[in-house]
Amino acid sequence: MPSVVGLLEQRELVARRRVDELREEADRIQAELAVAEWDWKEWAIAHTRVGEVLAPADETERGHDQTDRTAPTADGQVEEASSTPEAAKAKSQVPVWPEGLAWSALSVDYQRILKGLADRARLRQGSMTCQEMAALFGMDVVPARVEALRLKAKRLVARGWAVESAPGRFTLACGVSGPGGGS
Repeated sequence: MPSVVGLLEQRELVARRRVDELREEADRIQAELAVAEWDWKEWAIAHTRVGEVLAPADETERGHDQTDRTAPTADGQVEEASSTPEAAKAKSQVPVWPEGLAWSALSVDYQRILKGLADRARLRQGSMTCQEMAALFGMDVVPARVEALRLKAKRLVARGWAVESAPGRFTLACGVSGPGGGS
């Protein structure tokens, strides 16, 4: 007959795995939502621009600075669009890396991955696997944690912050410097 403590531990393990799976799914959905919102905003901007181009001549004579520029928000409301480059940037968890962008543009989890990759590069230890990242960060090296890190590392690669030098092995991208940004 199994012990009560053993049964409780087994149930706790199952519940913890379920929580880990749901957190991974939430991260994936958040990333997809950010991309979809960015895409939607880009189409809304394109629609506004086409409207400006096709507007009658008397409306276009008002000047570009006086036109009513609006953009949809995530909840479908309309907000005033700013002329600053920062306002055009989508609310992405991982922005595309332009030269000189500081790590502070990333969430803490992504900064931690970049710091690990930068430390490996500084020590000339080569690329890092997601299992090594999990161990470095003090996480349980279990498939759920490793896959969550892999998803984040792949997102950094897709946006130019990191490079996948070999399948499953990640390094800091050329030109990406320390947390302060710059090159």
